Order: sequence, then C-alpha cells, then structure tokens
Amino acid sequence: MRSLLTRVPALLGDPDPALDVRELRGGTKKGVWRLTLAGGSTVVAYLWHPDHDGWPAGSAPADPADPFSHASGPELFAAARAHLVEAGVRVPDLYALDGSGPGTLAVVEDAGPTLEHLLAADPAGAAPVLEHLAGGVRALHARTRAGFGGLTRPAVGGSCHGVVLERALADLEEAAGLDARAAAARPRLEEELHARAARVRPRGGGYALVHGELGPDHVLAAPGGQAVLIDIEGLMYFDAEWEHVFLRLRFGDLYPRLAVADLDPCRMDLYALALDLSLVAGPLRYLRGPAVRGREEMARIAEYALGRALAPGPGRAGW
Repeated sequence: MRSLLTRVPALLGDPDPALDVRELRGGTKKGVWRLTLAGGSTVVAYLWHPDHDGWPAGSAPADPADPFSHASGPELFAAARAHLVEAGVRVPDLYALDGSGPGTLAVVEDAGPTLEHLLAADPAGAAPVLEHLAGGVRALHARTRAGFGGLTRPAVGGSCHGVVLERALADLEEAAGLDARAAAARPRLEEELHARAARVRPRGGGYALVHGELGPDHVLAAPGGQAVLIDIEGLMYFDAEWEHVFLRLRFGDLYPRLAVADLDPCRMDLYALALDLSLVAGPLRYLRGPAVRGREEMARIAEYALGRALAPGPGRAGW
C-alpha cells in the first residue's frame, strides 16, 4: 500500500517518506507490512480494515465473550498487548496507534525473523528462543481469571470443554458440507467427540491466559534469544490444554521443550480432535471467501488436518 510510505513515517515524526514497503506473509485478518524508513531502520505496520480481512462475513461467532469469536481489531490488539506486558511476556514495542483512517494503523517494532524461519535456517541458533518461549508460556498461563472467555468479557455459564465440544460439532457439520470424506466420517467423529467429552471431569481453579494459536510463525526471534509473541488478538482465558494441543501440533518433535506437567490427558484428547476439525472447517471457510492471500497454505492446512482427524496420531509435526 503506497500510502504507508508517508503515513507511517509521519506517525513517527519523520518528514521523509519510507524507502520501501513490503507485504509480509500471514495477516489473514489484517494487513501486515515491513517498511524501511529513510534512515535505514525498519518497522512493521498493521492495518485493520475490511479490505484486509480475508474471512467471509459471519464466519465465526460475533460475541466478544465467545472464545472462538472473530478475534480482530485494534481494541483487542491493545487489550491483549496490555495483558501480555503485565504478565512479563515479550511483545513488539508499540510506536504508534492511529485511528484517523482509512482503517486503524499500528506501527510496531520489527523484532526479528519468525521462529519458524530460524528453525529452518539455524536450528541450533533457535534453541535459546525456544527456551525463552517456554518461560513465556509458563508466565502466560500463570495469569488466571475465574471465568473463561474473551479478554473484555467472560463467557456466561458452561465450561471450556462444553464450548469446545459444541464448536467441534459445528466445525464437523460445516466440513461435512464441504468435503465428501468428512461427510462420510461424520457419524464416527461425532460419536468420538461425545465419548472424549464424557471423559472430561470438572475441576476447580481459574482459567489460564492463552494465546490460542501459538505456532512458530507467531513467534519472532529477537536479538539475545528472546521470543516475541505476535498475532495476539485472539488472547483469551481458557483451559491451558487448548494452548498445549496447538503447541504440540505446531512444534512436533520440539514440543517437549515447551511441555508442562499436570495437563489433563482427557482434555488434551478432546481438544486435539476439536483442533483438527477446526483446522479443516476454518481454512475451507476461508477458501470460500474473497481473499487472494494464503490460499495454497489454507488448502494445505485443511488437507493435513482432515488426515489427522480421520486417522488421529498425537505429537506429529504440523504444517
């Protein structure tokens, strides 16, 4: 977006236009760009605007208390960032937040490459970042609240595993309408979901603060081996097991470096299958929308997750 060449520097008090702007991978709910400023330094810009949200309208619950609502927007970003800073979890520094339009623009620190990139390019160099991330996950989950749900408003009644079961059944219904293999397996998968949910027992205590989609593509590797969390708008209070099934999926053989004790295996079993179904229905839904970015990746995620759902296997490396 050419207007960012002048809009971003102006927010930073720089009279000169940026030298370069490049769109970054990801950003299905907002636009994300890296800009090289006149002095040679770089920053990252986020833009929340309907033109940069690739998901079809009405593709997720609109209730902000629903943990699976369409988590996007500068208000959620600011709230999530405040929670993470208070928890001592590293996030990019925020330089400017401007709602004067078009859309709302945030300018943040360009903290480094993704952990996903570093793991591929220099696995040994990624070790300190993984260690720092493990500490960040523990700090994140040490923050608790009596009620589960979104940051600004807890859910009313119910339980995490009840919400997950309800959402998983809806995801399975949606996937069955879009893929013949899911349709054929629907009765068996419905039975399996109910069986796994029946094994989950109520428990006391608060709900942990979780990122929700904490894969190596949502972690930046900053100098000094720091892990910096991004795409934080989906932050919520929920069962920590929901975070860990995602971590296990995305980090695969590296997950033991992030694992913790005292996770409930029955919740892990239910949430693992529910996550697979979410990763079938969600990408297939995205592919029905107007977005042109990331379509091949979404198709690959849906295919991989469907294979997992039809023949589950714990701990396999993610997409």
